[in-house]
Amino acid sequence: MLCLGVSGGLDKVYENPLELPKTFLHDGAAVLVRDGRVIAAVEEERLNRIKHSNKFPSSAIQYCLTDAGVQLSDVDRIAIYATEAYCNAMLGHLFVSQPDVSLPLDAKLLMRKLLAQEFGTEVDASRVSFVSHHLAHAVSAFAMSGFEQSLIFAIDGGGDFLSGLLARGSGTEVAQLETFPENNSLGLFYLEVIRYLGYGLFDEYKVMGLAPYGDPAPYRELFKQFYELSDNGGYRVYLDRIGPTLLRNIQVRRKGEPFTQQHRDVSASLQEALERIVFHILRHHREATGMKRLCLAGGVAHNCTLNGKLLYSGLFEDIFVQPAAHDAGCALGAALMMSNELGRPAPRERLQEVYWGPDLGNDQAVEQELNAWAGHIDIERSDDVARSAADWMANGAVIGWVQGRSEFGPRALGNRSILADPRPAANKDRINAMVKKREGYRPFAPSVLEEEAREFFDLPDGTHEFPFMNFVVRVRDSKRNLLGAITHVDGTARLQTVSRQTNPTYWNLIDEFKKQTGMPVLLNTSFNNNAEPIVDSVADAIATFLTTELDGLVVGPFLVKKRAGTLEDWAALAVSLPAYASLYQFRGYTAEGRRETVCEIRTSAAGQGGVRISHDLFDLLMRVEGEAVLGDVLNTITSDPARREAILKELRGLWEQRRVRLHPLHAARAL
Repeated sequence: MLCLGVSGGLDKVYENPLELPKTFLHDGAAVLVRDGRVIAAVEEERLNRIKHSNKFPSSAIQYCLTDAGVQLSDVDRIAIYATEAYCNAMLGHLFVSQPDVSLPLDAKLLMRKLLAQEFGTEVDASRVSFVSHHLAHAVSAFAMSGFEQSLIFAIDGGGDFLSGLLARGSGTEVAQLETFPENNSLGLFYLEVIRYLGYGLFDEYKVMGLAPYGDPAPYRELFKQFYELSDNGGYRVYLDRIGPTLLRNIQVRRKGEPFTQQHRDVSASLQEALERIVFHILRHHREATGMKRLCLAGGVAHNCTLNGKLLYSGLFEDIFVQPAAHDAGCALGAALMMSNELGRPAPRERLQEVYWGPDLGNDQAVEQELNAWAGHIDIERSDDVARSAADWMANGAVIGWVQGRSEFGPRALGNRSILADPRPAANKDRINAMVKKREGYRPFAPSVLEEEAREFFDLPDGTHEFPFMNFVVRVRDSKRNLLGAITHVDGTARLQTVSRQTNPTYWNLIDEFKKQTGMPVLLNTSFNNNAEPIVDSVADAIATFLTTELDGLVVGPFLVKKRAGTLEDWAALAVSLPAYASLYQFRGYTAEGRRETVCEIRTSAAGQGGVRISHDLFDLLMRVEGEAVLGDVLNTITSDPARREAILKELRGLWEQRRVRLHPLHAARAL
């Protein structure tokens, strides 16, 4: 019995985003389940390269089908991650707000049309189901927890006109206890505050990382104006009070501006308020239900600091957090709900790993891809890649590490990772500035051999497995100075324990690093820069390697170093536009009273504005049909070496932002 769960948007990758609530239609994904077991799962962003993709997840669906060796017609049920009534209401909103958009007002009909267009097969209405958004969150956690019974808390920004639910899981069933309206959303509460700190949607985790630098006391009383706790675990948030109050009491930070201590203190107060509300809710329901175990899902469940506080509190004997707790995880929940409905429930087993995404391919295919970049990289095959990579890191290198199948969810768990020695504190600053290109305060996670975790981390009794980086835990006092690159300012770290059984390749690497240094820990962060999702393919890894200051790259058994490519090497590459990018030329004001013809490159991704480009680069890109050899199109623009160098420099800057693609000829991904 095959069930396909789907989350994400309604428009194609090349279409402009539909104007819908920002808390809906993002984090697209597809998950294929056979008889209650996951076969394949991937987020659309890994394939279409749009962060938090709000597009229809056609590539993710195709991957799942291909991996399973089936056609869409073989799938018994296709489950959408929201109720039909909610989806129809969103279509009605579109009909009123964007009358030029031609979409049916029937969500099931629209979904069937999209599937037919993308996969060339008609899908009978009886095979398409819509599920409760927050029940999908809840099931995605409980069905993977291995618990026979537990309390379930699904909490996010919004969906289905709600912002969360509490439920009780027993056996294969989930029974709803309470729901929370959208105007009482803890996700929106967090989001509304961080707007005044220069952040927005999907930046919540950045503020979580900033909070330990602040003191909650100065703004504690002010924040109490924003929420109210009541009997029986009740609460209320006052979203409308946040903006006016913060405007009167703090210096609002705009994006890109420096942080003040005031901003750090506001972050700390926000985190404290969230924790206080959640503990209030869960204490009551723990007592009322008698449940000793807890499952968490929904975007707020990615607040690892909150999860760690719950873990250490002892309020529950065991806590399971769905590793893809955000809306991509609803695709998993939707598929499992349908499988259960069809009599094929998920087995009661604790989830151990989420390596469900695309595989690198065989060594020959990897080598062929690497060789296509011969003018820019040097390649060496290693008979002991773990030893070679560990040697690099022991000698100070920061490397990209790409192995096997990619991880499902937002964390790099050792298959699509940037890795380094966790000891030198300078590694944190270096990676933030030169590799990730992000704020310097942001912490990095440690990956530790599961057998040795307690030596370095102060873990609650009875806990030893932390495979998904879902909990912030305490670094032992005696190890904090030693682990300078992964210990946060408050003495904590977002831990991943690595099991020899679930990821022997990554385990062997850490073990080899231990043999060389005595340290069974690595710094692990996601393999991407600040402009893109985590890499998935070999091509993604090479592009990120060449546009960051990583020292080395390990792909399968191959060790990769950079070469200083000549102008001829760059000119030999092909140039193309991603499917989500478009070119515009128009008359616009460049100064007061001055209007000129200007050129821009824009993307169809929500929240990304246009970038001005030179007339020369606009002319070059307009000459590209599909893909073209860069040198050939440069020749049609100019023969002047200085102009050619300037165009190439500008083009490489856009490549770093992932607004254009540079790649060996015929290597463009079909999007």
